[in-house]
Amino acid sequence: MTLAPPLSWSETTVLATTLASAAILILAAGHDIVSRTVPNWMSLAIAALGIPASFAAGRAGLSLGIGAAVFATAAFCWRRGWMGGADVKLLGAIAIVLPPAMVATFAIAMSLSGAAQAAVYIFARRLVAPPRRPRPRFLLSRGLRAEQWRISRGGPLPYACAIAFGFLFVVINGGAP
Repeated sequence: MTLAPPLSWSETTVLATTLASAAILILAAGHDIVSRTVPNWMSLAIAALGIPASFAAGRAGLSLGIGAAVFATAAFCWRRGWMGGADVKLLGAIAIVLPPAMVATFAIAMSLSGAAQAAVYIFARRLVAPPRRPRPRFLLSRGLRAEQWRISRGGPLPYACAIAFGFLFVVINGGAP
């Protein structure tokens, strides 16, 4: 039986950052589903975690530069009305956390996930009728009713779900950053 060598300080920092970022992204996706918003603190926390991890991994300058470029590109898309402001902030923060070589794979995985999500919502619009019963008491029931309302009216997608999926896909399939 061979034991793996202990992780170095930088490997531990990067692993902890990845796990904490994944947890925050899952919370962001849930918040986006329920309210179609993502609190600013979530993006700030991911970026704040990514900065020391990128320093520990010796890629701070490149990670910050790519994070700024991703943020600027996403901000252009926001100005055109193609995406929400919370998604812009999440994308910039994630680009700091991920190693530069994984950012393109993340963007592809996120885009494919978002396209699948959009296809499901478009298909669901044909099947889902607007809610008719009064507002339920329980939070989950209220969330489902709100989603039914959004789908039936062609409301916006909770794109933080696609962002979280892209991040988790890259981390699980590409190894920890």
